[in-house]
This record gives sequence, C-alpha cells and structure tokens, in this order.
Amino acid sequence: MRDEIDIAASVLPGLEPDRPVLIAGPTGAGKSALALAIARVQGGVIINADALQVYAGWRILTARPSPGDEAATPHFLYGHVAQDQPYSVGHWLRNMSALLQRETRRPIIVGGTGLYFRALTEGLADIPPMPPALREAADARLRERGLAAMLGELDPETRARIDIQNPVRVQ
Repeated sequence: MRDEIDIAASVLPGLEPDRPVLIAGPTGAGKSALALAIARVQGGVIINADALQVYAGWRILTARPSPGDEAATPHFLYGHVAQDQPYSVGHWLRNMSALLQRETRRPIIVGGTGLYFRALTEGLADIPPMPPALREAADARLRERGLAAMLGELDPETRARIDIQNPVRVQ
C-alpha cells in the first residue's frame, strides 16, 4: 500500500477528487496500482476498460488486479464474461453506461484497450446486432473456403486498413 500511495502522491495534486479518471497504457505499466492508490486516497470505484480482463479465468494472463485488491476497493467489469461468450466494445459500452447510471462514486477507468476509451469518449456508430443466421453463414464460409480466399475478395482499401490476420475483421 505504501508504494501505491507514493505513486498516487505524484499525480494526486493535479486531480480534482470529484472528476472521473481515465488511465490507459500497456500491460505492466502500473495502471492498476495507480487506480487503486487514487481510489484509496481520494475515493472512487475502479472500472475495467481492458478487452481481455472482462473474461473470467484470465486473471494471470491479463495482469488482472488480485482478489485482495478487488476486495479492498470496488472493482467493476472484471471477469464478468465467460471465456466462450462473445463480447464486443458495444457490449462493454452498454455495460459501462448502465454502471455509470447507477454508480454514484467517482469512476476510475483503467485499461489498455484504446477502442474502449474511444467508444466511451466519442461514442460508437449505432450498428444493429448481427443476425445469428448471418454469423453462422459467415463462419461456415470461413471454414469451407479459408481466410486466404476471403482476403482475395477484399478491395485494396479495406485490406490496407484491417487486421488481415483476424478472421472476424476479414469476415
């Protein structure tokens, strides 16, 4: 706890205690320790904005806060999704919106997923959910034809802007 307070002491003078805090950065940079220190010294709740830390069972892989840290200060949107359940930035934003509507304490939002922060601060396009039959057809097409065949169907502009190793993006 002493290290957390030392960490927070360097940033607390510039933080207004009633304003939300967003902490972003790479894994292992100390984001969770900073959030915990801010919450302990100034108050607040810690909310996950990391795409992998939403999944249950991935605590070690994702450097998720320890059970002790989670018990000491309220933590939300950590480990609440089953590993085999689909979850998107849209799901997270809806969960976040509901949480912010009911939570009265200061939010300290922590994560490494820039898309989550952009969705929170800039919003998302209102895209309807994918019909299950269409998703099944796309998955079957990927299994039958393969990623390379689907890549061949993309126009150069689309191919240049997406992660071509990610089958969901290619679909």
